[in-house]
Amino acid sequence: MRIALLGIGNIMFSDEGIGVHLCRYIEQKYRFHSKIHTLDFIDGGTLAERLIPIIVRYDYVIILDCISADDGEFGDVYFFDFDDIPKHISWQGSAHEVEMLQTLTMMDIIGDRPKTKIIGIIPQVVEGTTLELTKPILNGAKAMESILLKHLKEFGFEIETVKAGLDIQETAYKFGIHEG
Repeated sequence: MRIALLGIGNIMFSDEGIGVHLCRYIEQKYRFHSKIHTLDFIDGGTLAERLIPIIVRYDYVIILDCISADDGEFGDVYFFDFDDIPKHISWQGSAHEVEMLQTLTMMDIIGDRPKTKIIGIIPQVVEGTTLELTKPILNGAKAMESILLKHLKEFGFEIETVKAGLDIQETAYKFGIHEG
């Protein structure tokens, strides 16, 4: 099975970029081994509908992104299936031009959306140009990482840590400054 880990968000708006930062962090920190599955890392940024030609190549997609939730607090993490989004969750992102929710819905209309899971976090800061992530997001990113690794192990991936001391904030700075 071809699996994609898709990071969504605008890295220039603090917590809004956590999906992209976490995707890059996971790609740098671990190596994933499977005899039957492949895993690709995709920086989806704010591309939304322009990601459709990429997404359709996969059998399964795991999206890392910001969400909103009734009665949720900054840094709370949620893991859900796109086909069964909990009613208390509003997966609207914040600074995306066209949201991933609408993009995946468009793919449903055509019938070419792969099975999709979302690991979402409630952001604290989504305005002002900065690569600095807030404490609730840094703490929540650990939970997102744990959920992701557990889920990939369910597929039978063997996971090797190659950069144990890697820090997600350092990763955000490194890629943001290099690419920004």
